[in-house]
Amino acid sequence: MTDNDAETTATAIDPVCGMTVKLGIGKPTLNYNGTDYHFCNPRCHTRFGADPVFFLSGRSKLKKKSAPKAARYICPMDPEVLSDKPGDCPICGMALEADAPVGSVPAANPELVDFTRRFWISLTLAAPLLILAMGHMAGLPFRHMLGERLSQFVELALAAPVVLWAALPFFRRGIASIRNRHANMWTLISLGVSAAFVYSCVAVLAPWVFPAELRSPDGTVPVYFEASAVIVALVFLGQVLELKAREKTSAALAEILALAPKTAMRINDDGSEYEAPVENLLPGDRIRIRAGDAVPVDGTVLEGNATLDESMITGEPLPVERSMGGEVTAGTLSAGQAFVMKATKVGDETVLAAIGEMVIQAQRSRAPLQKLADKVSAWFVPLVVLSALAAFFGWLVFDPGSGLGAGLGNAVIAAVSVLIIACPCALGLATPMSVTNAVARGARAGVLVREASALERLAACDVLIVDKTGTLTEGRPSLSSISTFDGWSENDALAVAASLQMNSAHPLAKAILGAAAAKGIEVAPAQSVETIHGKGVQGTTTKGIAILGNAALMQDNAVETAKFATETQIPSSQMYLAVAGKPVALFLASDAIKPGARETVRQLQASGLSVVMATGDNEGSARAVAKEVGISQVFFAMLPGGKHDLIVNLKKEGKTVAFAGDGINDSPALAAADCGLAFASGSAVAMETAGITLIKPDVAAILRARRLATATVRNIKQNLWFAFAYNGIGIPVAAGLFYPVWGILLSPMVAAAAMSLSSVSVIANALRLRNVKL
Repeated sequence: MTDNDAETTATAIDPVCGMTVKLGIGKPTLNYNGTDYHFCNPRCHTRFGADPVFFLSGRSKLKKKSAPKAARYICPMDPEVLSDKPGDCPICGMALEADAPVGSVPAANPELVDFTRRFWISLTLAAPLLILAMGHMAGLPFRHMLGERLSQFVELALAAPVVLWAALPFFRRGIASIRNRHANMWTLISLGVSAAFVYSCVAVLAPWVFPAELRSPDGTVPVYFEASAVIVALVFLGQVLELKAREKTSAALAEILALAPKTAMRINDDGSEYEAPVENLLPGDRIRIRAGDAVPVDGTVLEGNATLDESMITGEPLPVERSMGGEVTAGTLSAGQAFVMKATKVGDETVLAAIGEMVIQAQRSRAPLQKLADKVSAWFVPLVVLSALAAFFGWLVFDPGSGLGAGLGNAVIAAVSVLIIACPCALGLATPMSVTNAVARGARAGVLVREASALERLAACDVLIVDKTGTLTEGRPSLSSISTFDGWSENDALAVAASLQMNSAHPLAKAILGAAAAKGIEVAPAQSVETIHGKGVQGTTTKGIAILGNAALMQDNAVETAKFATETQIPSSQMYLAVAGKPVALFLASDAIKPGARETVRQLQASGLSVVMATGDNEGSARAVAKEVGISQVFFAMLPGGKHDLIVNLKKEGKTVAFAGDGINDSPALAAADCGLAFASGSAVAMETAGITLIKPDVAAILRARRLATATVRNIKQNLWFAFAYNGIGIPVAAGLFYPVWGILLSPMVAAAAMSLSSVSVIANALRLRNVKL
């Protein structure tokens, strides 16, 4: 065996996919730390080069294998149409567009590429055709130089490639619409273009079949090749503009997915750091986030304090603080000093991925207002065909200038104009375009819409029911005041109380520890700490044996509580501190009202909503918070069934009710409400029950959702009104009904331009939702 034979029979294992690689046959290789590694294909080579540690450490074997998502294709006009392969929509005939899977960016639209090419070729041929046909009106001599008969043959030569090649997608969709019994815009365009072209071909090739009154002295018959060719070019122009506008809408999802960075600074077990692809991160990985970095995955803070700009996720403009153990979300930006986080959710499990998936689902849903457009479209196209036939025979018989038979030219013009101008594309796009842009805008503001109908229902609501804790208040107690006795300072009392609570997860313990940390107090852990269930805690501190708890605990230890007496207007939890059997301090902890809650409630009320508080808290606390934020109707000490019954009773009174909640116990109420709004911080059951999910759990997020809903419904109604008004005016004008009065007979070319601009106008109006102020 030669050396060359030995080399070609030697093998190695691909460290990425585990396949056996034959050496010496040109497969990719890479040297890392002095060792050559061999790969079965360039993709494995690239993946290894980006993160050798991931594969050599065996960490790649810990990554969950998920099957690649099959490609999906949807119709932009009929989002319920879903296919696993590209093609045309069986309902409206439009090309299905790739539905980008989560984690990817939508690819270039092949229909846009194809239609752009066909548009430029059509325009190149239609322009000289139009000059030849109409140039004599502007004094151009081309037609006179060629003669009428030769000019018509030149027109035929220029129009044929446009109609017989460029317009093939139109005819294919038009034939499919008839075969599928779903008459649509392509039905009308195909009929209009083919009528003008076939009529003109017969006029050129067999002019003797026409009445003598219609033929000129040289035997020629008027032709409309320029109409058919220019119509095709204008329809392509409208389609290209429409596709580019829709591409902006699709880019909204790409913007959301692009919030997450592509790489992250992973910290190895030995303390070394390197930049790893985000797709290689695993739960439990330690990641360093530098100032200005985007958080790559969901996780918790391990070291340092995080200051995060969460506006792209929650819609809130002010940065938020996260201390050790605080949760951080993929896509948010570090606005302060560097910190270290631990990954908890990666890949499709992150909140950002969930937002992308919800955006996709919502864009495929249908709004109730779409039913109106669907009903109209069902009889619209047949009515247009009948109108075109009526216009044709009306002009043929009653041409005011020529009499029976001589009106054939005007009859063709009127019929073709009616077919072209009445394209229902604007009507079909009116609702889905508004919904798609509204869903994308909401996602950027922390308002995730699961179904389009939820937006219409929220806009129609006149009653909003909210909880107190976490919605109007912070949802966690904080120290509101400290009263000390016998010469004790606040810091000394806080130090003792915090030493007793260092290992407690109780909300009141967190309030004390938070206050101590804010003051920079050094805390030494207490010894022999014992928790007395339902009462408090006791232990040995540097100041002696201390107890911290409620009045019952003080009474059990014979501590005189009269000295603790205090008055407060804020419903508070009282914590007594005694050291060596003597009263030392009284801590008051309360759930603070969120900044801006009162103004937000006022704005909700100004939008037409009657805001009602329904809480499980006691009457005193509920009424105090309600008074502070300006809510007059309060229901307290409510169980989950009570909230459900409250909604049912309000609906019986004729109210349309929205309910905001977060827990499993809120699911019955969310299901009973006309529109349920769930907070993402709550249970998965609540989010599945609700039509809208709010990333940030507060009343300001509800206000943003309400504004989005009203803006969306207003935009849809504007689009539908425009589409109806456009066709209501355009069809009679195209048919020539105003000719006897004003002498107006619409050219098919003008009709084609108007048809294209109507669709573009509807899309342009819908795109305004992308920047609506929430």
